[in-house]
Amino acid sequence: MSNRILCVDDEPNILLALARQLRRFEVVTALGPETGLKIIEENGPFAVVVSDLRMPRMNGVEFLTTVKKLCPDTIRIMLTGQGDLSVAAEAVNQGNIFRFLLKPCPTEVLSNALDAGLEQYRLVNAERQLLEQTLRGSVEVMSEILSLANREAFGQAHRMRRYVRHIAVALKLPEPWQYEVAALLSQIGSIGIPPELLDKLKCGAPLTEQERRIYSSRWQVAHDMLVRIPRLDVVAKIVLGQGSAATAASGPTTDPVVLGSRMLRVGVGLDELVMAGAPLEAAIAKLKTNKTYDPEMVTVLETMEEGKGQTEISSIRIAQLRTGMVLHADVLSGSGVLLLGKGQEVTPSVIARLRGFAASATGVVEPLVVTIRVVVPGGDPVELLGRA
Repeated sequence: MSNRILCVDDEPNILLALARQLRRFEVVTALGPETGLKIIEENGPFAVVVSDLRMPRMNGVEFLTTVKKLCPDTIRIMLTGQGDLSVAAEAVNQGNIFRFLLKPCPTEVLSNALDAGLEQYRLVNAERQLLEQTLRGSVEVMSEILSLANREAFGQAHRMRRYVRHIAVALKLPEPWQYEVAALLSQIGSIGIPPELLDKLKCGAPLTEQERRIYSSRWQVAHDMLVRIPRLDVVAKIVLGQGSAATAASGPTTDPVVLGSRMLRVGVGLDELVMAGAPLEAAIAKLKTNKTYDPEMVTVLETMEEGKGQTEISSIRIAQLRTGMVLHADVLSGSGVLLLGKGQEVTPSVIARLRGFAASATGVVEPLVVTIRVVVPGGDPVELLGRA
């Protein structure tokens, strides 16, 4: 975690004085706001940024507001000779300033403000790390619950995650993690579906009106579960939206909920075709003929295998499983029970689960048939998903 402090002023002498005054801190100085922004972009983030108010071309309020956009967690302090309270109010309101100090500022006062800023930065980052760990753990637990309740849905979710991540990266969408998590948890509502209804769905038997209502409610069930987890409100809306006709392809959008819902629709459509035996190219071609799928998202899926390397199919033992492999065939227990479906990516939790089954009385049918990525020299390896 950074403890560096960036001091920005348009007066070189003031910067030299600050550097001497703050010798016990790790201080970097910048002559003017433009230089300050360049330093942040190239060497940031900084824990605390101290800025003068009156500077040419860009005042301190504008500068610190930009800093907030670039590095939201950075603590911002205004140090100026301008004692106008209206300016202070503007600085606080627009730039979310942590402290507003007047020149000349005694060393003790400035040092105390910096100590408080560094502590605030530490607390903000500690809270984020705790939240991220809690979020990651919640996602993993819910995914494991789905694997126990409905292995087919669990396998589909992991395959969709691979498709969705490729789309998000190819389209350079911000915060791609939320689309991946939405895909991973897209089928979590299936845990509320009675086993007998799942059996009817597997064999293609007709459903009653009540059964259709229960099955169609899975998106709402998933939403109601996910929306209660911090930072998953957008993910919850994405999962809910995948079952809505309103999220079908209907033109450009920047709404992450609509984008994510469209991705899930494309992922489900592609997965169903591939799992039915269609080659990837043929499945994508078929999706292109359906106007309910976002055409741009379908098109970028054509690059999934291009320029990334080659694959080979291999038969291996459980002890040889590695993260990033993809199951090329169903994995069965010794008694014939489906443990993991074809197309599922091998993650640490998958390896642990199979080792546990292998050590049980029923065991696991080996060898396992997997797809392994072989990197072409000079190309980039495919970073398959295995992270939460």
